[in-house]
Amino acid sequence: MGVVQTDKWLIDLWNKPIAMCELLVNYFSDVSAAEIYQYLTMYGMYQPPFQDVEKQIRILLDKNSWKFIDEETQALRQLWDGPNIPVFIFPSDRNSTELRETFNGKAGLSFHDKLFLFISGDNSKTEIKALLTHEYHHVCRLAKYDRKVEDYNLLDSIILEGLAEHAVMERFGKKYCADWTEYYSDEELEKIWKNFILPSIHLPKAYRKHDAILYGQHRYPKMAGYCVGYYLVKKYMEKNNSSSKELLSIPSLAIAQINQTD
Repeated sequence: MGVVQTDKWLIDLWNKPIAMCELLVNYFSDVSAAEIYQYLTMYGMYQPPFQDVEKQIRILLDKNSWKFIDEETQALRQLWDGPNIPVFIFPSDRNSTELRETFNGKAGLSFHDKLFLFISGDNSKTEIKALLTHEYHHVCRLAKYDRKVEDYNLLDSIILEGLAEHAVMERFGKKYCADWTEYYSDEELEKIWKNFILPSIHLPKAYRKHDAILYGQHRYPKMAGYCVGYYLVKKYMEKNNSSSKELLSIPSLAIAQINQTD
């Protein structure tokens, strides 16, 4: 399916996001447009105040963002033999300090059957391609790893993130990897892994503690799950001389090099 022409939606409805999200209702099950919008804003979509949203849309249009993202989506689909899913593009929340400082003003959200990108005119074409690479790798992992999303645990989640960012590393190099890949030394990551994550690897995705560890909230180190996931994938790839594509279907326990009987 590729990129959906949300540019046309935005031209008329950018300042009426709930009305615009009515166009997304058919892509979800049993949720309202207001609920969809609320959910998307949690992951980086623009929200009030809307003062420069129209300007950002114009910049993204001038950069032919929808066209090059569609071309990149098709290239990734061929590269990884991935699913043909709809990709939705919306301006990001430039008012979010966390989004600016941790993700350089861009974000994504992936499902097994769709993908959302939240970007701004400040993001370069390669930055956006790197974001798409990360998010579409999630889609491919969800499709090829024999485990239902609702059954994912903390280990599955951190490996998912680690794999996706290694795909970015392979395609664009360290410069375009997320800042969190360099937050800690290997020694620090070993400690975070053994002290905080390993004891909770079976924690279900639905539990609050799952996200607290994954994102490094409360008492946990910042972006703990993401950072350790990247570290574990790196160790496995170096040991087995493998690529992120080759690991799409490999069980999380194997990638983390944990014996099934442990």
